[in-house]
Amino acid sequence: MPRRLLKKIIPAPHFLRERWFLRPFGERLHNPQLWTLHRRGVTPAFGLGLAICFVPLPVHLLLACTSAVVFRLNIAVVCATTFLLNPFSAVPVYYAAYRVGAALMHAPRQHFRFVPTLSWFRHGLLPVWRPFVLGCLVCAVVTGLLGWGVLEILWRLQVRRRYRRRHPVQLASPPPPRT
Repeated sequence: MPRRLLKKIIPAPHFLRERWFLRPFGERLHNPQLWTLHRRGVTPAFGLGLAICFVPLPVHLLLACTSAVVFRLNIAVVCATTFLLNPFSAVPVYYAAYRVGAALMHAPRQHFRFVPTLSWFRHGLLPVWRPFVLGCLVCAVVTGLLGWGVLEILWRLQVRRRYRRRHPVQLASPPPPRT
């Protein structure tokens, strides 16, 4: 499905291998499975990238590259998907994760004001960290599986549509009578 689009968008593997966040992987990056644009490598990479977006620490690229190498998924897709979470979308996404965690724990919502001091991190964050972490975990799993499944279905539908366009179904006519 999006193979043609991905080929246009994704930079060449030799360009990506030179990036700072991929240097620690060295020779492992020469595995062709990390760069091919097949459905089996792209759709789970998309789901994994969506799940990594919910990690509340600034280690998205490192985690994405490591997991792509370990699971042999497309590195470019995993890394690009993690960029869906940016400084503008992080606050609403993490707040939604907190709300999901609070709902699952049946905890009352805590209203808090962020003050970047050590005292706030010790006392102000304490009542909200458990629902926040639970919400991030649940949202990561659900969003990752949902993204993987939706892209898998869209990819298969596109392949089926292109196949039917190339091979039109001929009306079944009865065989000629035998004489």
